[in-house]
Amino acid sequence: MSNKKPRPPRAKDSTKKIRKKTSVLTSEKVDYVDYKDVNLLGRFVSDRSKIKARRVNGNDVQQQNEIARAIKNAREMALLPYTKRVSSQRTSRGDREGREGRGGSAPEAVVDQVVDLGADVGTDEVEGGGDE
Repeated sequence: MSNKKPRPPRAKDSTKKIRKKTSVLTSEKVDYVDYKDVNLLGRFVSDRSKIKARRVNGNDVQQQNEIARAIKNAREMALLPYTKRVSSQRTSRGDREGREGRGGSAPEAVVDQVVDLGADVGTDEVEGGGDE
């Protein structure tokens, strides 16, 4: 009574072999994961300071737990950052021409005013210092 069509079986590619990733800890023969070893812990953290998953690292469960605990301790001791600043490029204001209701080009006008005020203050101080 179901309307689902049976799927054809997937062809298994015998030439492609899945190789399990080896852990950095086993390849370098690390016995104890120390929270003070920032260079080692940095390998298990992404560019945004997230702890990488087991399948990415190739760790087993015990190794991943030790690494996670060491990273959390290092963060608490301020050896590793909780987050890193990611600089993203912003588009120019010219791309937003259709958004006049949200302020238009007000930030540019404010910047121009600040620059003009700064120039006026600088010239006043120079003129005032010469008169006295």
